[in-house]
This record gives sequence, structure tokens and C-alpha cells, in this order.
Amino acid sequence: MKKLEEIYGIKIDNSDFFKRALTHPSYTKENDLDYTENYERLEFLGDAVLKLVTSEILFEKYPDYPEGELSKIRSIVVSDNTLSKIAHKIGLCDLIIVAKHEGKLGLTKIESVCACAFEAVLGAFYLDGKLNDVKIFLKKVLIPYIEEVDANFEKFNAKALFQEYTQSINKEIPVYKIVGETGPAHNRTFTVEVSFKGEGVAQGVGKSKKEAEQHAAYEACKVLGVFASKGQI
Repeated sequence: MKKLEEIYGIKIDNSDFFKRALTHPSYTKENDLDYTENYERLEFLGDAVLKLVTSEILFEKYPDYPEGELSKIRSIVVSDNTLSKIAHKIGLCDLIIVAKHEGKLGLTKIESVCACAFEAVLGAFYLDGKLNDVKIFLKKVLIPYIEEVDANFEKFNAKALFQEYTQSINKEIPVYKIVGETGPAHNRTFTVEVSFKGEGVAQGVGKSKKEAEQHAAYEACKVLGVFASKGQI
């Protein structure tokens, strides 16, 4: 609890909320505990808190942006990929409680697990009556990512842009295929190839399948001149 207080800069009153927020389902299963003792319900609540605060930040930061643009930026900022990066950076992933076997396999390093814990802790702070403090924390950690997404939107939104392009030509959607995997289970690196009309267009590498697909789509957009056709680069 002391470490959490240091990370978030927020005083904790009810530690029970936070014990649950940091407990992975594998631990409750291993120890025959009730499912309410893990982070899943708090993740549900924290997801709503995150989207509310992120929406408020975007609404204030970009007063001239239409709803569609705000939604696109928010979807990227609250993605597992972004949340996992934040969780690793602040040291939250090291605090997640998992079953012994899963711990040895590096479960606490997996993107989705770190993202879930991050959201669950937000839910715990909400129940602890610290919503205003959470807003201050999220503004501090999210704004750099928001600004990066806004400045490089085509890179983060490449999959959607590439699909729009392919469907405008012949109604087909790109096909993504994993062509390579390296590294241990908890720290995999994926190589994905994207094809269009039955032919490989480009490849991308990432620490998750989604990230690799996004990078492949970005490279494909560059190869086929999609960004230039949309006036984005």
C-alpha cells in the first residue's frame, strides 16, 4: 500500500480495495478464494473512471475537435497497449499478485494483465473516495500520450486508415498473419505480415500481436501511398 501511495501520490484509506485491485484471477483460483477477491470487478469500474477522466481531458484540451476525432484519440489512449506502457513505467506491474506458477512464467509482464491492474487500481481509488486525486494523476500521466497520438495520429490509426483504403478499392479488408515469434512467453516479439488482394504488402514488429499489426499497417500505408492520398504526410 505504501508503494501504491508513492506511485500515485494519493493516500489510501481502505486497503482492501487495493489488495483486490492487484490480485490476478490465477491467485484466487490457486488459493480457492471467491472471484470477488481478484481485480476483475474493479477493472470494470476503473475502465469507466478512465474513460470519463480521459474524455474530460480531451474535451478541455481540444475545444475545436469534433466528437469523432476525440473518440478516435481516446480509443488509442485507453487501449491496453498504452495502459501497459504506463503501468510498466510507474512500476505497477511489479506489484501484481499472481499464482506461483504463472509468476514464474512472467504473467505480470503481459500487456493485458498490466492494463487490467491499472484500471482496477483506478476503480479502487474511486471507491476510496479519491476521484479528484485520480484526475490529477491521470492528467499528469496521460497528457504526454494524448499529445503524441494527436501529433502522430496516422501512425496510431494505421489499421483503420489502411482498411478504409482497401475497401474503397474493392470492398476487401487486409489480412494479417503472424510470420514470426521470438522470446520467452512473458516477453514475446511478434512479426506480422499484412496482405491485400492475396499479396503481402508489408511487415511489422511489436511486443503484442496488435502492436505488430499496427506497425505492419503503417508500413503498408507508406508503401501504397495511403497517407499522401489523404494529405496526412
